[in-house]
Amino acid sequence: MKHFHLWSHETRGAGPAALITPPALALTAVLLGLLAPRIGAREPVAARLLLGVAEMGVPLLTGLLAASLVGGDRAAELRLSLPSPYRATVLRRVAVTVGWAGLCALPVLALLSARDWWRLLPVSPGVLAGQLVWLSPTLWLTALGLLAWTLSRSTVAAAATVALVWLAGLTLFGVSGEDTVPGPLDLFATTRGVAEDGWLPNRLLLLASAVPLAVAAWLLLGNDERVLGGGDR
Repeated sequence: MKHFHLWSHETRGAGPAALITPPALALTAVLLGLLAPRIGAREPVAARLLLGVAEMGVPLLTGLLAASLVGGDRAAELRLSLPSPYRATVLRRVAVTVGWAGLCALPVLALLSARDWWRLLPVSPGVLAGQLVWLSPTLWLTALGLLAWTLSRSTVAAAATVALVWLAGLTLFGVSGEDTVPGPLDLFATTRGVAEDGWLPNRLLLLASAVPLAVAAWLLLGNDERVLGGGDR
């Protein structure tokens, strides 16, 4: 029961945006996917829409939310006096944010499978590996957002960093095709369309490279003065 109350508290602490925007995004995508045949949209277009929401929309959302998790805590100074480390609180809120966003992404990918639309996409990783479509870029941008806040101590600067990297991911790798090998940090390799034998290494490398970003953020959050000096909007 103690753990339930703890996680319930951290869920509320993550903020309304972390709870409302992921299901709103997923619900909009699913409704558009279901209505696509009735409004005359071609199946490949609907399939790419759903894929884009999972691989591009969810990661951007979690990255921006992570950039605001620390700076938005008005009671940071009080929490630093508690026995539980403040960075542990932040980590739990990040876990709630990513977990909830991922749960909301599942219906989007489930609709792709139910309609057999994976066959219409350049890469068809399957049901299990297909979770890396959203998971890899989500964890990478989330770690980036958290690290950007700890370095800048500004929610605005951290959110801008996430947004700029997201935009760079859309433009720097150019147009790909079925024979294109994805760049090592190509966040949107699935939506872009790349060689299938290069897709999984790309996803795994994104996960691996997110680790040092998260570790650096974790270490910097242990600096009380840095945390107390943050929260600029």
